[in-house]
Amino acid sequence: MSSRKQVEEAVQNGLTKEEAEKQAPIMKAAQQMLVDWEAGKPEVISLWKTMNSWVYNGFETTYKRIGSDFDKTYYESETYILGKEMVEKGLEKGVFYQEEDSSVWIDLTADGLDKKIVRRRDGTAVYMTQDIGLADLKHQEFHNDLSIYVVGDEQNYHFKVLKLICQKLGLPAADGIYHLSYGMVELPTGRMKTREGTVVDADDIVDEMEAISAKHTEELGKVKDFKPEDLQKLYHTIGMGALKFFLLRVDPKKKMVFNPEESVDFHGFTGPFVQFSYARGRSILRKEQPTHTAVQGALVPMEKTLIIELEKYGSVVTEACKEMNPSVIANYVFKLAQTFNSFVTECRVLTAETPEKKELRLQLCEFTSNVIASGMGLLGIEVPERM
Repeated sequence: MSSRKQVEEAVQNGLTKEEAEKQAPIMKAAQQMLVDWEAGKPEVISLWKTMNSWVYNGFETTYKRIGSDFDKTYYESETYILGKEMVEKGLEKGVFYQEEDSSVWIDLTADGLDKKIVRRRDGTAVYMTQDIGLADLKHQEFHNDLSIYVVGDEQNYHFKVLKLICQKLGLPAADGIYHLSYGMVELPTGRMKTREGTVVDADDIVDEMEAISAKHTEELGKVKDFKPEDLQKLYHTIGMGALKFFLLRVDPKKKMVFNPEESVDFHGFTGPFVQFSYARGRSILRKEQPTHTAVQGALVPMEKTLIIELEKYGSVVTEACKEMNPSVIANYVFKLAQTFNSFVTECRVLTAETPEKKELRLQLCEFTSNVIASGMGLLGIEVPERM
């Protein structure tokens, strides 16, 4: 019998859903396995290591595909021990209290929260235990003033509790705990839910984005001189750019709907539009490079507009950093791309009116390309030399 059916049957027999879930045989077996794991039972540890290797190998493959990497990785299997040590110290200080069933709690009702368990009655750790240990470990290793947790808004309460517990324990890391809460992402079909089987696999999303990028790019009819391997790389670059830009262009605190088809619109508020603008500038520069000599003379309105937009880049990055909001950069590079496209439409570059104008405009093409590449790079997005 499946775990869901076991729970449903128990509820029908008069138990609450919470009680039924705790008493379901599969839940009891899982809990016993956790006890055996913390006790170091050889066969459980062996199985755990085998299953973990599958997970980590899968993670590595997917992270590499989407262009993500990490300087340091912490494992719950290490931090829970530190957390349990903190629980013991908290008991000694009177920060925590122990119930008759041996479970350990903290009462935060005076702080406007509620009571929170930090160690189960069988002695095993909960997520909060692990996070307490991790907060202290990171501070010991990096002596950081600020520790930013980039986690969905469903965990807002968890991080309020974590920070408060760490403060009551007097941990040096406590005041630097910052939850960068972001809104959840939904699909046009609705919210993704694990229990309903509507969660989308990351690799499936990448495959879909590459396929959509290939379709849209081929419709433009400008890929005939690309080698097959170069085309595949281009489709991946455009697809990942579309995905990341669509997600990052929205304020992180807001919920959003991700539409794969809309994200690859070459004429909309999208990553591919910005990528195309970069490639357009690089195409001009492949024909001729600026000499970087000083130029003088009056500016036409579109030249002035582009220069003013370029000058904003430093302050935009500063603002994004202060607000911890990458959408500030996404909005800026899109505006810059729009301005650049208007510039090359209105102002001849390679056939400019005078050699001085040609030099100025080549330099503007180069500056714009560099800023777009830098801004998109901060968002983790590649820009192709050709599209």
